[in-house]
Amino acid sequence: MDHGPERSVRASARPALPPLYAILDIDAVTARAWAPGDVCAAWLAGGVRLIQLRAKSLPSGAFLTVADACAALCRAAGARLIINDRADIAVLCGADGVHVGQDDLCVADARLVVGPSAIVGLSTHTQAQMADALREAVSYVAIGPVYGTRTKDTGYEAVGLEAVRRAAGAAHAAGVPLVAIGGITRDRAADVHAAGADSLAVVSDLLDAPDGRGLEARAREWMHAAAVWRARA
Repeated sequence: MDHGPERSVRASARPALPPLYAILDIDAVTARAWAPGDVCAAWLAGGVRLIQLRAKSLPSGAFLTVADACAALCRAAGARLIINDRADIAVLCGADGVHVGQDDLCVADARLVVGPSAIVGLSTHTQAQMADALREAVSYVAIGPVYGTRTKDTGYEAVGLEAVRRAAGAAHAAGVPLVAIGGITRDRAADVHAAGADSLAVVSDLLDAPDGRGLEARAREWMHAAAVWRARA
């Protein structure tokens, strides 16, 4: 989408993404009676280095409070924090970037808020959306839901592994990293990575633990598995 030279802010770099992209969904976390900061800390202790904070139901003030706490934890651990939807919150808490969807702030406008050096990711669900996304100033593109998921209602059916392969081909030809999201579990992860995804965005499977120690252990399991996939690639 061309917004004209006065509104165009191009990305200065596209980041190398770690194989695991943890999604800290506030609704999913609070439904388990956990504090978001505790989950963030446990994942970081387990080796996670890229976290997205998603808070669809929180008012702005409460969202910023949680974002400030998670940003401080991520900075201390040398990890990156991405804020879902809210470019303003990303700037206020000093996050590394923002992730937007098809119905959110457009990429060009998000860049005006967060700047050219910040990470801006964009969700896609179809080949047409992927093609459009790759003409934008994106740092990475996401494709999904790969499998059915109850965590977030995207309004789209599961796209499957073949869509991941097509998206990977298009994204990599444009020099853009691909994130796969939606229903990805440890059992499915290797297949999604083999289909071409550079990073796997995971929500529920990283929360499959009885307590904080279990959350850290779960993160370590994922990080170990990710090292195996990369070694085989």
